[in-house]
Amino acid sequence: MDWLMGKSKTKPNGKKPPAEEKKHYLEPEYTKVRVVDFDLKELVVLPREIDLNEWLASNTTTFFNLINLQYSTISEFCTGDTCLAMTACNTIYYWYDERGKKTKCTAPQYVDFVMSLVQKLVTDEEIFPTKYGKEFPNSFESLVKKICRYLFHVLAHIYWAHFKETVALELQGHLNTLYAHFIVFVREFNLVDPKETCIMDDLSEVLCTPLPPSPQQNHVTER
Repeated sequence: MDWLMGKSKTKPNGKKPPAEEKKHYLEPEYTKVRVVDFDLKELVVLPREIDLNEWLASNTTTFFNLINLQYSTISEFCTGDTCLAMTACNTIYYWYDERGKKTKCTAPQYVDFVMSLVQKLVTDEEIFPTKYGKEFPNSFESLVKKICRYLFHVLAHIYWAHFKETVALELQGHLNTLYAHFIVFVREFNLVDPKETCIMDDLSEVLCTPLPPSPQQNHVTER
């Protein structure tokens, strides 16, 4: 088992799982709100002249900063009282320390663990080298996968527990675009196991499909 991450299904022993809460983030009035309306795959495909590890490092660091910023917009609503556990759909995420000790912590504690660890990794010159000619470590890809898995947990929690606040702040378009861009990226390079992201597959399929042209765009095309 990965020494820094764990999860379990929140199903009562011997009982049917509780009825799933309505996923407001799947309602068309929200999923149609995006910041961009083009195919995000164009943004993630590896350019021919760029080294793969350089591309992974650049994008991973960018996603870390953007997801950290997105979480900060609702962090005042994510407290030890409102979010007793790091949840998303019917899953609870547990933190595992360096000694493998399993810890059930509040969502803000979990996110703090994630962001602190990722900050430490992406600013480590031995892991994410920025100087010309310095090579990436052999463990680089596995560390990028670990980071992306954690960042997915944070995005999933924002949707599951704080989408209402995101809408109130009118930031659902930014969240939707960030989520879709992230999912397209991790799929392109196989960075997160589909079994990990399947809890959000319904949203992923909606958001990763480019929006149809508006009637006005169709009218212009037809002319």
